[in-house]
Amino acid sequence: MTRQELIQQIKQKQSFLCVGLDTDPKKMPQCVFDLYDPIFEFNKAIIDATAPYCVAYKPNLAFYEAYGIKGMTAFIKTCNYLKENHPHHLIIADAKRGDIGNTSQMYARTFFEEYNLDALTVAPYMGEDSVTPFLQYEGKWVVLLALTSNKGSLDFQMTADEQGERLFEKVLRQSQQWGNDENMMYVVGATQGRMFEDVRRIAPRHFLLVPGVGAQGGSLEEVCRYGMNSDCGLLVNSSRGIIYASGDDHFAEVAGNKARELQQQMATELKKIGW
Repeated sequence: MTRQELIQQIKQKQSFLCVGLDTDPKKMPQCVFDLYDPIFEFNKAIIDATAPYCVAYKPNLAFYEAYGIKGMTAFIKTCNYLKENHPHHLIIADAKRGDIGNTSQMYARTFFEEYNLDALTVAPYMGEDSVTPFLQYEGKWVVLLALTSNKGSLDFQMTADEQGERLFEKVLRQSQQWGNDENMMYVVGATQGRMFEDVRRIAPRHFLLVPGVGAQGGSLEEVCRYGMNSDCGLLVNSSRGIIYASGDDHFAEVAGNKARELQQQMATELKKIGW
């Protein structure tokens, strides 16, 4: 999916919602365990209920790898189901890969050739040669970790050098020599508030993948006030607040309602930029 295609989907749906598929069998309703592949069947029901209200899905690899072959089979089936039945949705593999060049090449081959997904989260700590192998695939996106919302982000990301440039700012500035706003996004946590202004000073046009709205307490209105640009420029992710909104037989219907509520809030924010 190209940048322009993504923008068109956002305009058409009046939504920049990404649904996180952090699928944990310990939190799934009992009704799905009567089915042959509970993880996949849970995902399928969530996808069908939320697809009209979102433009992207983000399966988190940790939740599938934890269950070995069965989990990864469910992950592959989920991605294939999305590609076959909801082809206009961006699929972001949340795997946070990044290693020396030849290893990154194998990771890139895994997600962009074998699984044929649209985007992959990548950790930039090891520098240029660990990131550029992912950027060699036309039409694919690297989603680079920049300013995250977890407590430990303060340990490194806010550390400043002698010139006062913080590490996350260096990541934003340096990485734009490797990719551009057509193939690179940045992860910026929803709880960062006005820090989005600092991000936008360095990366005014890039799309930002924003986790932390909903269960983690991030404010959608605040994210939009400080982070939205003239092309929207945001993919706001919600995982637990949607997929685990109900633990009974009506879990998919409730998830759809939660996604629709967020979509309606997003439509209000988009009107502020004339969309």
